[in-house]
Amino acid sequence: MKIVFFLIIFYTACSTTFSQSKVPAPEVQIRLALLSAPEDKRDGATVMGYSPTKDFTVLRKGTNELICLADDPNQSGLSVSCYHKDLEPFMQRGRDLKKQGKNSDEVFKMREEEVKSGKLLMPKQPSTLFVYSASKEDYDEGGGGVKNGYIRSVIYIPYATAETTGLPLKPAAPGLPWIMHPGTHGAHIMINPPVQKEAVKK
Repeated sequence: MKIVFFLIIFYTACSTTFSQSKVPAPEVQIRLALLSAPEDKRDGATVMGYSPTKDFTVLRKGTNELICLADDPNQSGLSVSCYHKDLEPFMQRGRDLKKQGKNSDEVFKMREEEVKSGKLLMPKQPSTLFVYSASKEDYDEGGGGVKNGYIRSVIYIPYATAETTGLPLKPAAPGLPWIMHPGTHGAHIMINPPVQKEAVKK
């Protein structure tokens, strides 16, 4: 009986691991990635995602200024994003460093040094990143349905400070903008709307 119980637990664990790491079909990845983009930008956005072997690749070449990223199949829940193409060198460098095993602090410090030296270029104008996410419980990996998704906005404005923007270092009230990492290459305005329940999106 103990052996049977162990086998059941082992099979369940393996099945769960597999279900969390499988790669959705390209059309599903594209549809979900575009949830992070403004509606009037979705048709022309470039979408990057994963091949069946989990290689990061371009799933759809776009015609406008936005690049959207599909959900990482190795992570729990849903997290897709969309950003201005001028942020791509910054984003790509982050992906490369993480692939090398660098942690978040190391990635930040290395990009800071590279931007200051001129090796890594940041946009000269404010550039936006949108992130759409949902918990594991609110995301149907198999069917691609999502409910209670949450979207937030980030406006990168390198080396901006509270003094140069007039923004506080924390939100004055839910949903109001504030500045994070002021005075660095990664300075950005955070806009986190209050959480609202929503219907399932398929």
